[in-house]
Amino acid sequence: MAGARKMGYGDKNLVDQAGVDAMRQVLGSVPMTGVVVIGEGEKDEAPMLYNGEEIGNGQPPEVDIAVDPIEGTSLTAKAQPNALSVVALAPRGTMFDPGPCVYMEKLAVGADARDVIDFEAPLTDNLRAVARAKGADVNDLTVAILDRPRHEAMIREIREAGARIKLLPDGDVAGALLAAREDTGVDMLAGIGGTPEGVLAACALKCLDAALFGRLWPRNDEERAAAIDAGYDLDRVLSIDDLVRDEDVFFAATGVTDGELLHGVRFDSRGATTQSLSMRGKSGTVRLIEARHQFSKLNRYAAIDFG
Repeated sequence: MAGARKMGYGDKNLVDQAGVDAMRQVLGSVPMTGVVVIGEGEKDEAPMLYNGEEIGNGQPPEVDIAVDPIEGTSLTAKAQPNALSVVALAPRGTMFDPGPCVYMEKLAVGADARDVIDFEAPLTDNLRAVARAKGADVNDLTVAILDRPRHEAMIREIREAGARIKLLPDGDVAGALLAAREDTGVDMLAGIGGTPEGVLAACALKCLDAALFGRLWPRNDEERAAAIDAGYDLDRVLSIDDLVRDEDVFFAATGVTDGELLHGVRFDSRGATTQSLSMRGKSGTVRLIEARHQFSKLNRYAAIDFG
């Protein structure tokens, strides 16, 4: 709600700051001893919710936390679709720490195709395998991919194979969720995106019995050398179990702007309505939550001014 108040202002930093401040206030009140493994500071130079920050009220349980207060700050600033507010928790020491690597190659599919893809195989072969698993043709498939110059060759290969493409301006956590959930019209996520988003997506897809594979993608020689010095194997293909090593993972996403997955925040004279996905890996439970927030009551005790 705090981030959505800045929707359409044209300032993505304003959106990000509002989201970070609000999420930090709320997470700080939760009964847990949390460490932010995937945060804002490393990539976006945000002042709070940085990697390594301790958050919660100091009580058990001990957890790793991954956050993206506003996944799609530019989308929100421009009032474009599919911006989300995202958080995931897992037992302490079970989330993958990407270290100095900001980006990774990714391939994600839903549960019906999780056993047929091969990350190191040509993308055309994977498209054929997914089509067979779904009882479809390649030209029935749609692949979500970030709209970036680095993906030009991949986009060309997908089109030549006969599949369709959904270009994402931002937000590949949303793209992974679209690929993993049924009846979204998206069958696969492919391409290079953020490692923080990769870990967050892995938490979500683990709850859905879906598949995500990745490989760290250093941006330059300096980042490559830093990763090697830190002990990372840059040739290793990371599975979803490498990215989050425990079944007892929790994931939640709330729509900030309207999108295919969730409705965005709707404000009116009395308050706001929100729509969220809440998922738990251990039980496989997925809940779609519609919430009504009355600011006249909420503002009496909330540390955040949503009005």
